[in-house]
Amino acid sequence: MQAAPPPARPESTGSTRRELIEKRTYDPRREERRKAARVALPDEIEARMLDADARSELRSLSKQTADLVARHLVATGRLLDEDPAQARAHAHAAKAMAGRIGVVREAVGLAAYAAQHWAEALSELRAARRITGRPEHLAVLADCERALGRPERALSYADDPDVPGLPQGDRVELVIVLAGARADLGQRDAAVLTLQDPATRTTVARPWAVRLWYAYADALLHAGREAEAREWFGKASAADGDGQTDAGDRLLLLDGVVLEGFDEQDDQDSEPDGELADYIARTYTARPSEA
Repeated sequence: MQAAPPPARPESTGSTRRELIEKRTYDPRREERRKAARVALPDEIEARMLDADARSELRSLSKQTADLVARHLVATGRLLDEDPAQARAHAHAAKAMAGRIGVVREAVGLAAYAAQHWAEALSELRAARRITGRPEHLAVLADCERALGRPERALSYADDPDVPGLPQGDRVELVIVLAGARADLGQRDAAVLTLQDPATRTTVARPWAVRLWYAYADALLHAGREAEAREWFGKASAADGDGQTDAGDRLLLLDGVVLEGFDEQDDQDSEPDGELADYIARTYTARPSEA
């Protein structure tokens, strides 16, 4: 009995491939990703400048893609303070190539936060937490809820099971945001109580002392306790050699000095910008000895 002939091979593999491409449903998101990835990078930014821990998360990518993503993450960190919008563009470029990697989603979330895109920051940082399991951005997440006009949701982060395991500095940042949420709800005395214990226990040697004391002074002032507020603004000003806050200006205002261009409303918000800037610098840019 004669064996059946083998099935005929396609006449043209190239032709078949073209037909498949032509039949593929158009997805506008694919073009959006391509556009997002086309962000020019300065020549001086190199992949090796990325923090080693962050770099290790890119191992699932090809070397070429990993290097490009790493460079965009470094650019994100470098531009965050001076040009948040461009930092966000670089973070989106990294996401277009590596959207399932936790450190990339963190970069997008933190850049969105710096650029005041609160809903995007919330979504991206939640995604990063799901991917990595890391809870280190609870203060930023809570502050996004505040910025979106949802102080009650911000307060819910106080009960997050990961709070006790946070580094002390991160817990302090969260406390500052929680006090701000209390103030948003008109709970001025509760805002003071939220900050009172950590503020009175903190010494000047702590890197978060200035911001904590400033937040405590501001809460005291808005609770009508001006004399105590003056004391804590004074402590914050004396310790603030780097100009993190405008505690000195606040003291002058309490003394009746009118300062041109000063908007007191701006000082009622307690965004964890210090924590964010420190985190970005630590995560996305290697120390000089590592470069």
